[in-house]
Amino acid sequence: MTWLRALVAGGVSLFLPGAGHALIRDWIRALVFGGLFIAAAVIFLPTGEIAAADSVSDSMTAVATETDTITQFLFSFIALFAAIDATFRGLGFPPGSNANADGEGGPSCPECGKELDEDLTFCHWCTTRLEPVADAEAEADVNAK
Repeated sequence: MTWLRALVAGGVSLFLPGAGHALIRDWIRALVFGGLFIAAAVIFLPTGEIAAADSVSDSMTAVATETDTITQFLFSFIALFAAIDATFRGLGFPPGSNANADGEGGPSCPECGKELDEDLTFCHWCTTRLEPVADAEAEADVNAK
């Protein structure tokens, strides 16, 4: 499931940078990539000609004819970088990218590494079933004796 989720996040990010990060609930990066894409569109695309177009096909023709190679490269780079980043983040790379990497917060899931709710017996991120802490401590005490 993790591979599929990561590939879908990367694919969605190719078409709309930031959307793949939103899919994997990485909200800060979703806002950064989405904002970067929108800012680049406002700065580099011919917004006046797009607004004056009568149809969507006319606006796409204006975008295709009025943008230079550098602008097309910029948009491709933003989309590709967002897709690669969303894919790797969806797979859990880098391993220290979760909130518990610095030792702060509560316990983390042994499967996905994200922070756990101590009241639940499963990880609400990846649905991995967890052993209760009290049972694990009691079992360790019995084995030690």
